[in-house]
Amino acid sequence: MMKSAVRVGIVGASGYSGGELVRWLHSHAEAEIVALCAGEQAGRAMSESFPGLRSHTTLELTKPDWTELAATCDVVFLALPHGVATEAVPQLLDGDTKVIDLGGDFRLASAQDYERWYGTEHRSAHLLEEAVYGLPELHREAIADSRLVANPGCYPTASLLALAPVAELARHTIVIDAKSGVSGAGRKGGPNTLYGEVNENLKPYGVGAHRHQPEIERQLGDVGAAQQVFFAPHLTPMTRGILSSCYVSVDDVEAAEIDERFHAAYDDEPFVRLLAQGDLPQTKATLASNHCDVAWRYDADRGQLAVYSAIDNLCKGAASQAVQNMNLLFGLPETTGLDRPPVFI
Repeated sequence: MMKSAVRVGIVGASGYSGGELVRWLHSHAEAEIVALCAGEQAGRAMSESFPGLRSHTTLELTKPDWTELAATCDVVFLALPHGVATEAVPQLLDGDTKVIDLGGDFRLASAQDYERWYGTEHRSAHLLEEAVYGLPELHREAIADSRLVANPGCYPTASLLALAPVAELARHTIVIDAKSGVSGAGRKGGPNTLYGEVNENLKPYGVGAHRHQPEIERQLGDVGAAQQVFFAPHLTPMTRGILSSCYVSVDDVEAAEIDERFHAAYDDEPFVRLLAQGDLPQTKATLASNHCDVAWRYDADRGQLAVYSAIDNLCKGAASQAVQNMNLLFGLPETTGLDRPPVFI
């Protein structure tokens, strides 16, 4: 007897990450999208928000009803502004529905940390300890046994995959210089993401004060490589993609050990590609895919290790990684629906 498909609901489906979730899940052999929800766009066809989905879905966007979603869905993806999921998640979990939150509400360790970095009270603080950070390369077993997954931020995904194998070698604060396309600000980005201000421009923002900094530090600590980081994000005039350049000061380390650490961490990972020494990551090489490309350079004379990574911020940095987590939650092969090559041009 053929097992039934995983019944999926997506809340925030009219945003960029929500649209990407529909694109990935539409061709997923073991998933069925049964509900697409949005706020202001409720009542419209999904294809009105994303014309590229014409002929691929006839579902209409509806306002989220947490009780109804819990009754009809095996898993609900939340692609919402921070603060909204703290009210929704308890109701969904009470209905025995699993939740993958693409926002930041369950990524930090405590309600105090959340209030400091997000500027609002956490209304489901009792669930913070239960939530599992959804970076499969670091927490695969815990994700598979969970019911609440905090899907990582896009910057942390790129930076953590670059740093996790070598962060414990650091002798000083790690510097992360990361650059993102403007889609990372979401569909309701403000004046700073207007074409006239982004085009032909490159600018830093939130330097040393971005809410992804404590997220990265927490995760490095959780994998036994507790280090402070100084995070400097930049906005680049491209639609999507992240390039993370991470600088680690080290002492008395052989290049062979660095190489061994990366290969031990990623040789068996389906979506992390270690590049040859003559190559370096670029955003177009991961575009529209679930891949992360990683490479490193080491200057032994100066004790300086540079690690570079590239992802698509809307895919491995959001939607396709969330699908990877769904596969783990339901015991599916991890690559199901995800093994697509990038789009280079």
